[in-house]
Amino acid sequence: MRKIAIYGRGGIGKSTTTQNTVAGLSDLGRKVMVVGCDSKADSTRLLLGGFHQKIVLDTLRREQEEVNLEDFRQEGWGKILCVESGGPEPSVGCTGRSILTSIGLLEQLGAYDESVRLDYTFYDGLGDLVCGGFVMPIRERKAQEIYIVTSGEIMAMYTVNNICRSIQKYASISGIRLGGLICNSRNVDRENDLLQALAEKLGTQTIYTIPRDNMVQQAEFHRKTVIEYAPNCAQALHYRNLAMAIDDNTDFVIPKSMSNDQLEELLVKFGLFN
Repeated sequence: MRKIAIYGRGGIGKSTTTQNTVAGLSDLGRKVMVVGCDSKADSTRLLLGGFHQKIVLDTLRREQEEVNLEDFRQEGWGKILCVESGGPEPSVGCTGRSILTSIGLLEQLGAYDESVRLDYTFYDGLGDLVCGGFVMPIRERKAQEIYIVTSGEIMAMYTVNNICRSIQKYASISGIRLGGLICNSRNVDRENDLLQALAEKLGTQTIYTIPRDNMVQQAEFHRKTVIEYAPNCAQALHYRNLAMAIDDNTDFVIPKSMSNDQLEELLVKFGLFN
């Protein structure tokens, strides 16, 4: 089973990209589980048709007797297994600790056992890089592969570089590797060229570019992935292609992060030639 964590700047489209990608993997016949690692509990909304998910931590707080997987794990579209770790009560506790508690419970209850026959587990990571919960799946060896969702926007690329620093820090301890960048396009000037240059500096690849398309928002309004909502549209094909690219990927690296000055030089270089 491959364990993958998806990261990126808050608001870049991690959860949307994750859910559409696992829908594509389901189309390929892969058995997938998604574990949401954000207190907003929005990592499985499109797979379940809305916010119907029982959150692991709420279940633990409410249940006085023995907890079972069925208490908080639900089957969504394409038989994708869905779990939301949730978070601590407002102003109390740490999201990172919540993530570890949730994953530990999943392990204890046999969610990853061979009998389940999972091909993939996807962790939809936090967007807040300041929070210690961001690195939990990396530091505690819960994930093996990282994919970073980004765009050609400046702050999104700063976030990519910061995530790569974290991967470098924990690579020797946890064995984590970067599988590549996923461009969730914002149609900024020379976006593909800029991200290709960024990927080369980091020693990785842009594994796929998802074009900007209003079909994504339409599907979200209907609380569905694009593949469920409009399976024959061009955007659904892009998500299937991304799923295949991940499924076939063998290019995993320890990235070489840049200093902020080096990143600024790269951005200025491309800005001068717009």
